[in-house]
Amino acid sequence: MSNTYQISTIRSLIDKHLSLQWCRENVVIPLKVEPSLPPKKQVITIAVGNISYLGTIGNTIKQRISNNGFDCVFIEITPEEIQSLLDQASNERIFNSEGIENYDFSEDDVIKSLLDASEDEGSESVAGFDFDDSDDEEVALEEIDLSNEMLGNKIQRAAATVLIDSCKKGASDIHIEPHEKQIKIRLRRDGVLQNYVTMPKLPGLKLTACLKNMAKMDIAEKRASQDGKIRRTFENNSLDFRCSTAPSKYGEKMVLRYLNNDTNVLNLDTLIENEDVRSKFRKIINQANGIVIVSGPTGSGKSTTLASALREKDNGELNIVTAEDPIEYDMGGDIQQFPVLRAKGQTFANLLRTFLRQDPDVILIGETRDPETAESSMDAAETGHLVFTTLHANSASTSLTRLLDMEVPPYKLTASLRGILAQRLLRKVCPSCSVERPLSDAEAEFTGLRRGTSVRVASCLTADEKIQRKKEGILCNRCLGTGYKGRVGTYELLKVSRPISNAIKKQLSTQEIEEIAISEGMLSLKAYAVKLIEKKLTTVSELSKICNDDHN
Repeated sequence: MSNTYQISTIRSLIDKHLSLQWCRENVVIPLKVEPSLPPKKQVITIAVGNISYLGTIGNTIKQRISNNGFDCVFIEITPEEIQSLLDQASNERIFNSEGIENYDFSEDDVIKSLLDASEDEGSESVAGFDFDDSDDEEVALEEIDLSNEMLGNKIQRAAATVLIDSCKKGASDIHIEPHEKQIKIRLRRDGVLQNYVTMPKLPGLKLTACLKNMAKMDIAEKRASQDGKIRRTFENNSLDFRCSTAPSKYGEKMVLRYLNNDTNVLNLDTLIENEDVRSKFRKIINQANGIVIVSGPTGSGKSTTLASALREKDNGELNIVTAEDPIEYDMGGDIQQFPVLRAKGQTFANLLRTFLRQDPDVILIGETRDPETAESSMDAAETGHLVFTTLHANSASTSLTRLLDMEVPPYKLTASLRGILAQRLLRKVCPSCSVERPLSDAEAEFTGLRRGTSVRVASCLTADEKIQRKKEGILCNRCLGTGYKGRVGTYELLKVSRPISNAIKKQLSTQEIEEIAISEGMLSLKAYAVKLIEKKLTTVSELSKICNDDHN
């Protein structure tokens, strides 16, 4: 039987009309399409494991098929044959760190699903949703298959489509922004916001209400900010979104952050491209005690780096605890994660005091933002614990200034601090559509590279150029015309040596401390990025952004 039908065709029919999970649960599979001439509809052959099932699921299947403009006929084959075909069809699509590469949505499909939702009666009502709003903690953490929403009403299908397609496109954030007469959705890809779809106000309001319901927020509350989390599975892969709403002039703005728990992402070998910096950082995090700081602006990947470091430390022999606001990654293993709950008095400082009574070996404090947390972290490091934390600072040396401004005594810094890893994220140039050219004189002077060195340049397109190339079928499938695909980190690692300790005690300037660190072999953020340019991983234009320079 399995040799009779095309697996790619079966997979395509499943994705368009039903869902893989639903087919498995109901022992159903679409097999083929019989062509026909208009006005007759094309007929899809649907196999079921038991014809008697049709009394329960037949109308559902017919309705789904009919809504998509097809008729259907039913045949019976064994459940074992259906499951075998479903297993083969499952292998036709692979979910990886770059998204659902073969799950094909066009922008027109997304817009259509959103516009179709506006045809439902009511305003932004979500009556009839079958989500469980129970406050039971076990239910709240349950992972619901996203395929259920794909088979729900129109707005549920639209919401599921947006979530799946944003993952496919490699988006880190989804912005749903209300305007006077319309609602715009933008996706942040590789650190840059890009237009996605624009829709009329009504379906946009209903979409926001649906997503709030999925995140277990109060859909009736529109004048106060709310936070929530959507946890779904899709084809046995976990999809987690952190959700936030805020009232604006024209309604609620909603931002959803995709929390990528892919094991390959949380890996120092993947994150830190430079082997020398990576090995030095590993030596620092493998010390028995002290404090290790990862610094950088918002969105620079600090949490990802620390999560990767903790996973390396998790060998089954250590008590590792974390205090996070919010918890972004499920680190698994033997790592115990605790959320900051300020409404209940559970702050970073209070959690740290609690941890010290829990026999910890390694402690992660999600962010050091006040003198109390800074001093408590230093005290914990001094008493024999290894402490990890993040800090908002532009460089490793300015991190020291931030800590001193938090009234941390210099003697505590020198006694506890082991190292500071400052980092930024640069966009990786698209290997498919980028071109090579020699450095200009100005670029050579800026980077310090030899004049004429071959580098890659991103072929960034305007919005009109993207539309035109898409029509012509020549738009780059990898980067969709942005010129970049993915991101790579640039790092500087300041190790607290004796000369650095002396500089801290003397409270030398940031620049002086940085000069000492560079003389001891530290690569600056810029120097590290230049090496990435030499390897043709990023561009001079990306480097200029972190250097506040206008070189192209």
